[in-house]
Amino acid sequence: MRAEMRHKDFIELHDYTADEVHELFELARDMKKDPKKFANALQGQTLAMIFEKSSTRTRVSFEAGMFQMGGHALFLSARDIQLGRGEPINDTARVLSRYVNGIMARTFAHKTVTDLAQFASVPVINGLTDLSHPCQVMADYFTAWERFGDLKGRKIAYIGDGNNMAHSLLFGAPKVGLDIAIATPADYAPDANVVAQAKEDAKAAGTQMLITTSIDEAVRNADIIETDVWASMGQEAEADKRHRDFEGWIVDPRVMSLATKDAIFLHCLPAHRGEEVAAEVIDGPQSVIYDEAENRLHVQKAIMYALMKQ
Repeated sequence: MRAEMRHKDFIELHDYTADEVHELFELARDMKKDPKKFANALQGQTLAMIFEKSSTRTRVSFEAGMFQMGGHALFLSARDIQLGRGEPINDTARVLSRYVNGIMARTFAHKTVTDLAQFASVPVINGLTDLSHPCQVMADYFTAWERFGDLKGRKIAYIGDGNNMAHSLLFGAPKVGLDIAIATPADYAPDANVVAQAKEDAKAAGTQMLITTSIDEAVRNADIIETDVWASMGQEAEADKRHRDFEGWIVDPRVMSLATKDAIFLHCLPAHRGEEVAAEVIDGPQSVIYDEAENRLHVQKAIMYALMKQ
């Protein structure tokens, strides 16, 4: 791993090269294999964790990761800090930069994270926004990399809402050499700007990208199948409509049978068994959701180390 990353922040996989993503994977693998080697890597450093959205995996994995590297994580809920309301984001970013060594933010608006990165003098990590979820996708692709080795020439199929997960999967696939197919209901396609940027990345990497409304077309011969909930946090008012619109959009044994024989199933969790995924799939032998969840810890440790190591 190079002593310094080219980037100050970790906002989206689109910003990173394939070599940089691979370096983070190798670092995460080393940290997973020998965590004691990195026990003092961030000794004396503090990560401010800003949460507009609640979370199990994001909070615990970042907090545990900082502790395991000798640092400290400071949890700041929406009640503790009011971004863009009581205090402008630029003031928040500049003040926090005087206290801490890094900022992780899990927010609604993507602009909140990009503004924090613009005005902070310390690294900012995107823990999730309504537009993207890059730390989760790093864990997803790292999990596939662990299972298959070189991912070049393999295919991932994502079934469901064209949401932040779909966006980061699109950005990440060319970086790891994966072909990608996204299948959504007609009115739930991924953001057009994200698709256009990802298409350019795929063209440069020589990988294939497909956006479709057909589950079968997307899944056929895929090595990785992934889905997400029909209504994400902040979309509760749309839940009834989404349940009607997504009826039948379930990853079940029939869907898995269209994939390759050794295909794996991924889900960022939490999951609704019987809705977006059948219990037989998510709790079956092809599911690696708990390896995937664990790997949030390892890839985020690698990201924090790469950005914050002094």
